[in-house]
Amino acid sequence: MYTRICAALSKLSLQFAAAGLIAILFCVLYMVVGRYVFNDMPSWAERLALLLTLYVTLLSTAVSVRDAGHIGLESFLVLAPEWLRLKLEYVIHILLIIFGAIMLYFGITLTIAFWGETIPTLEWAPDGLRRLPLALCGALMILFSIEHIIALVKGIEVEPSWH
Repeated sequence: MYTRICAALSKLSLQFAAAGLIAILFCVLYMVVGRYVFNDMPSWAERLALLLTLYVTLLSTAVSVRDAGHIGLESFLVLAPEWLRLKLEYVIHILLIIFGAIMLYFGITLTIAFWGETIPTLEWAPDGLRRLPLALCGALMILFSIEHIIALVKGIEVEPSWH
């Protein structure tokens, strides 16, 4: 059940990141057309592209934790004996949980602190939206690292989200 929830969150994050990449493409295209065709670049398009870049990057980072694409000293783990490898994998995921908790805490703190302000040139968007992806990434990293620890205890592999 927990694995299914994590898999669904991971796929949803990937879908949002893909949609974000497409939206960034359209923002940049709109900026280029505005600048070179109409000689009037819309300032909001650049800010929106930067905001979407934060979401795409941080959600993809969280998914890479689930798919074991993060920096995990893979070459060292392959060379280590089995008893040491398992202990190191636990340590890696515990460190990822700690790092994710720090990201979650400060992401929430910053989101709340800046929510009352607006993003320059995006008057409709609270400035806290620029800090929210940090909290989302931290929360997902915690969930996905716990999933990996459970899989290590059970002796199974976590299936990547793109399957």
